[in-house]
Formats: sequence, structure tokens, C-alpha cells
Amino acid sequence: MTAPAIVTCRRGQKLYIMHSSEEKTAAFARFLDVLDTLRERCPWDAKQTNESLRPNTVEEVFELAEALMADDVPNIRKELGDVLLHVAFYSKIASEKKQFDIADVCNSLTDKLIFRHPHIYGDTSADTAEKVAQNWEQIKLKEKGGNKTVLAGVPSALPALIKANRIQEKAANVGFDWEKPEQVWDKVREEASEVELEIKSGRKDALEAEFGDLLFAVVNAARLYGVNPENALERTNRKFISRFNHIEKRAAELNRTLKEMSLAEMDELWNEAKSKETN
Repeated sequence: MTAPAIVTCRRGQKLYIMHSSEEKTAAFARFLDVLDTLRERCPWDAKQTNESLRPNTVEEVFELAEALMADDVPNIRKELGDVLLHVAFYSKIASEKKQFDIADVCNSLTDKLIFRHPHIYGDTSADTAEKVAQNWEQIKLKEKGGNKTVLAGVPSALPALIKANRIQEKAANVGFDWEKPEQVWDKVREEASEVELEIKSGRKDALEAEFGDLLFAVVNAARLYGVNPENALERTNRKFISRFNHIEKRAAELNRTLKEMSLAEMDELWNEAKSKETN
């Protein structure tokens, strides 16, 4: 199989030429043939089960998420391949058990995409992304064997921040939402004041509950203003790590440990790191 053509444009820019449909089909078939061979002849691949692969799958998804957050194109391509391997591997195991195979997975997904896009394959109208999302949730409720309630499709194992955002999206898609984004700030302020009251009360359980309500309201605010809260918080996490690493590095250059430094000294180094940031 040949690599895709890459041509050089004016100003030294490179233009990636996409593979044809035939090349994509051939590449996928080659990949499946190699997986079949490894499953038959490689001792490690041959012994894998759904249970043994599951932890690795979770790890691969997080590695893909990290590459996406960094906009690291070479790693995005690599990690997508690793995730694809797991999808195909689970399908291969299922085919050996005579349950389903990769064709069933692809056909099932394609049928679902067609069914949930009646504005493309049917006579329903949806001219905005928001309207498409609303239609999607309503269609899912009507599907045979689908979710019995609006929120039933939110995985219970999702991290709390992502889950909160998904819950709010699903509720909004059936009309349960603020009329105007700015209305959410009264709720945020209300929840913040309730946190302060519980801090004074000294009741730990109640304080945890109020912090949860405050975080839920902030996630709602982010959603209403078109910000993904998971991405926003991870961006801040990375920024904090970068600045804190700078403090540690500069302290070492000064032959100091962080415990030996005052908060004012660390703040000065923090601001030094901040001043060097491009954004």
C-alpha cells in the first residue's frame, strides 16, 4: 500500500491529499487480515479476552484524549489506531464466539447514523447543530430497545464533571434549560452563598452537597456559553502544572526547596512563569 501523496504549496505549506475510497477499504481489510493472523499465531494476542483488554482500552482512550487536548496530530493518528485496534479486537473475539463480527458493528453503526439523521436521509428539517442535537435525543427515546428515559443513556461510570455536562445537555435537548444564558449566574451566586453558609455551620456532609451544587451550576454556565467544562478545566490543570514546574525549577537553581521558600517568594516565581506564557 502506498502512502498518501503530499505536495508542497507556495510559502512552503504542505497539502495532504486524502486516500481514495478504494485505498481506505484496502487499508482496513489489510488491518483486519493482520489482526486475524496475530490472533492465530501470536501467543499474547491469542490469550486476550474482553476482560484482559478492558483496562488497556480505558488507557488508550485517555491517551487519545491527551493527544487531542495537545492538538498533537502525529499522536492523534497513532492513538486513533490504538483505539481502532481495540474495537476490532473485541469484534474478533465476539466473532470467535459466534456473537457478531466487525461487519455487524459497522452496519449497526451506519444504520443508527442514518436513522438518527432524518434531516439528511428523511424529510425532517434541522438547519442548526442545536436542532440536530434535540432531534437526536428525541429519536433515541423512540428507538426500539433504546433508552427508556432522557438520562438513561448517561453512563454511570463517567467522571463526575463530564457526567454533569452530559446530563445538562440531554435535559436541554428536550427543553429543560434556561431561557437566556445570563440567567444561570443568579443560580451560581445562590449556590456559592449556600456553600459559605455551610462552611460556617461545620456540617461536612451538607458542605459536600453544596459544593456539588455549586460545581453543577458552574458546569451549566460553561455549557450555556459554549465552553466544554472538561476541556476548560484540563487547560487550567496544564497551566497550573507548567507554572508550578517553573517554581520548582527556579527553586532548584537557587539551591532552595519549596518548603524553605515563603509563599511570597513562590508567588513571585509563579508570576515570572505567567509572564512567559504566550496565552
